Amino acid sequence: MKKILSVCLILMAIAANAQTADNDTIKHWKIGGTPSFTFNQVSLTNWAAGGKNSVAGTFLLNMYFNYSKDRINWDNTLDTGYGLTKQGSDNMVKTEDKLYFTSKLGYQVDGSKWFFTGLLDFKTQYDVGYNDPPENTVKLSEFMSPGYLNLSLGFDYKPNDNFSLYLSPLTNKNTIVLDDSLSTAGAFGVDEGDKIRQEFGASVKLTAKKANIIKNVDVNTRLDLFSNLGNKPQNVDVDWELAFNMKVNDYLSAVASFNLIYDDDIKYVDEDQVEHGPRTQFKQLFGFGISYKFGQ
Repeated sequence: MKKILSVCLILMAIAANAQTADNDTIKHWKIGGTPSFTFNQVSLTNWAAGGKNSVAGTFLLNMYFNYSKDRINWDNTLDTGYGLTKQGSDNMVKTEDKLYFTSKLGYQVDGSKWFFTGLLDFKTQYDVGYNDPPENTVKLSEFMSPGYLNLSLGFDYKPNDNFSLYLSPLTNKNTIVLDDSLSTAGAFGVDEGDKIRQEFGASVKLTAKKANIIKNVDVNTRLDLFSNLGNKPQNVDVDWELAFNMKVNDYLSAVASFNLIYDDDIKYVDEDQVEHGPRTQFKQLFGFGISYKFGQ
């Protein structure tokens, strides 16, 4: 976790330093983000009603580095987070773990709101995930197992900085499983023993954000769709995230996020290690803590 926090702090320092640089140097850049940290703790001593001591913390960071000059538009987004919880003498359990980077380079089409665009998407996690918490003996995932690298060409409809609809008829999706045991088991859709699975198809990415949708509440959403045109194109992969940031003052806020995933290549494994077909995945996170919004 120290490595994760170090990376996040370095990125925040770079962004803060960029804001104080000479204006001529950064006039074509917009840099900003929102780091937040939520923490909760329960301590019980001689508590007649029973229960367990517990401690939990989650760090989230969403940053953007966007460049615009003439007909060139280059948007970069980093969305990362890590969280742990511990009850009594049980092992630590992961509650949040994501590393998501997107880079989108577009060339404006004849002064319109459309851009001819190339897109790179990268997703993975930092830490090992287990199927039997808090015992933590059955490994389910880890860093770059899986990792997802998508490369695509298409058109981006971008009427303003708060909305983007990207349509790509040419998308290469790479699923990476570097862990030997998970690769041997054919996890996440790779062939047994392989490290990489390539798919070719079409994709859609929608991003939108709105400040003060109601007083002191910001909302942003992201929807990623992918269809493998050569194999069951009707089984569309879905990754949808919706997040609310509710501001109390300049430093205190509440964060609520919801993430829904469906991937036809990810099989559901129950607590008895029996494999079933793909299922809709859903994650909800709510926290209250320290948050600070910076940038343009």
